[in-house]
Amino acid sequence: MVERVFPRTPSPRRQAARQRPRLRLLLASGAASAALVAGTVVPLGPLLPAPQEAQAAVGKAADGKRVLTVAVSQSIDSLSPFLAQSLVSTSVHRLAYEYLTNYDPKDAHAIPGLATAWKPSPDKLTWTFTIREDSTWSDGRRATAADAAWTFNKMMTDPNAATANGSFTANFKKVTAPDPQTLVVELKKPQATMTALDVPIVPRHIWEKVGDFSTFNNDKKFPIVGNGPFVITDFKVDQYVKLKPNKSFWRGAPKFDELVLKYYKDGDAAVAALQKGEVSFASNLTPAQAAALKNTPGIKVNDAPGRRFYALALNPGARSKDGKKFGNGNAALKDPAVRKALFQAVDRKTVIDKVFQGHAVEGQGYIPPRFDSYFWQPSDTQRIAYDPAGAARTLDRAGYRKNGGGKRLGKDGKPLDLRILCHATDPNDKAVGKYLQEWWGKLGIGLKVECLDNVSDPWLAGDYDLAFDGWSVNPDPDFVLSLQTCGALPATPKDTGTTDNFICDKKYDDLYARQSQEYDTGKRAALVKRMESRLYDTGYMNVMAYPNAVEAYRTDQIKSITTMPQAAGNLWGQDGYWSWWSAVPADSDVRSDSSSSTGVVIGIGAAVVVVAALGLFVMMRRRSTAEDRE
Repeated sequence: MVERVFPRTPSPRRQAARQRPRLRLLLASGAASAALVAGTVVPLGPLLPAPQEAQAAVGKAADGKRVLTVAVSQSIDSLSPFLAQSLVSTSVHRLAYEYLTNYDPKDAHAIPGLATAWKPSPDKLTWTFTIREDSTWSDGRRATAADAAWTFNKMMTDPNAATANGSFTANFKKVTAPDPQTLVVELKKPQATMTALDVPIVPRHIWEKVGDFSTFNNDKKFPIVGNGPFVITDFKVDQYVKLKPNKSFWRGAPKFDELVLKYYKDGDAAVAALQKGEVSFASNLTPAQAAALKNTPGIKVNDAPGRRFYALALNPGARSKDGKKFGNGNAALKDPAVRKALFQAVDRKTVIDKVFQGHAVEGQGYIPPRFDSYFWQPSDTQRIAYDPAGAARTLDRAGYRKNGGGKRLGKDGKPLDLRILCHATDPNDKAVGKYLQEWWGKLGIGLKVECLDNVSDPWLAGDYDLAFDGWSVNPDPDFVLSLQTCGALPATPKDTGTTDNFICDKKYDDLYARQSQEYDTGKRAALVKRMESRLYDTGYMNVMAYPNAVEAYRTDQIKSITTMPQAAGNLWGQDGYWSWWSAVPADSDVRSDSSSSTGVVIGIGAAVVVVAALGLFVMMRRRSTAEDRE
């Protein structure tokens, strides 16, 4: 997820001169859970019921501590908020650090975080934030405006510190803290994301000692000083992250004694651990896993519309900002006719029905329908429908003829063969890959599905033709939209950019710059939809599905927990810390409380709300994700 696979700007985001691999997709949900072949799910083994005696001591450590254990399927890319871009990492940072503002768990509107209030000048070029007096760092020192000013100034002056979130500050002209409670941000141009700055604020007295921000991963000294609801106490690569409640958190301390994010490469192992009571929560469930868990005593399945898209990303030719080309992407994909033909030969309905088995909605635009203000669909005349015969005609008209053996030939006279990057742990990638081989094979186009544990290295190097892609989208769409801008390209071939797949289109960039400065919500939404339309027409991104958030938790460990949004919301990967902060242990007398706003609380006796008509969602949303991120 990333969502991760990210970037931004009306002004381009900063790039870091480093080659640390970046994790992309978060759809790793257990390759062994089912064999998805030609649309048929063949279970590879039974999901064993958890013995009741094993459930008796669930959620408690040997010392009696109540432990909330969350199974995660993605590696931590960094514990530095300046470098982290994967969803699991950014989720940890939401728990450990406050942002200036947060998102209301009910409807995602901006609410106070480290800042209690904010006010723009009449020309929208100066924003003044009032910093709360009751936020303290976990080492006892008060969090002040000086910490926020230092965080932003470091991102503005050090490209390495701008790696993950530099797009948010690329338009900043000057940031000052005239007193402990006042933060003043001066902008070069108006910026519509000022109440959605998804940037963790760090303690200056700790981070000003860091030398090289490109290599400092913040994973050697614990506990890590923060001011969020949790404090990071321990970390082992591809094993776990441990956190304890921050007793001085201004909104109130979490109710569990410890939170553990435990890594599982295989989704079946995570589900087995959930059944045995070894973990409290598991996400990214396959349809087979969800069906098996649905009737398991002591386990609640939450199946809600998600905040992610699942897509095919085409490599238009890797290049850097300095104009140099690199990678080995197939030159045929630069031809709009080839991209359109590949688009025409993808049956999204089959992907939804056979692969996701109904736990997803058919994809069209770049932003999922959950965010209805920005959700876009092509017009009837614009829509590229599943049309294999039409795909063949498109290629014929463009001069891509077949040889005697039925192979489609490129303009160089060689057979047109493509490669697609596949996540080895993701059964969805593998299943869709088989369909693509079949569909495109009928066109005479060969496809090699390259399933790897690490897709980041070839992706960043431009050594691919297509890739399975996906990002989490946040309440404000700026971040995920910025992934496709020219400003997200790497500075040089040696650098790591924040581009998703090397797209650089001037018309798209012009629209991006305009939406980032538009404060009128209706006008901005219209510009965002025009950007989605442009991205659709260029054919570099084929959004096939919007997967549901399919997850489950143990009701004998978790009494109640807050979803986001209020109607049919998710628990993992929220835009905020609401789920784990609000979670109430099963043996507690209290229930979860979102404090500023009441989110939907899922408890043992509460039914999971599933909204069939996505039109019922009314939400203002945006990127990641950062979040999101994938």
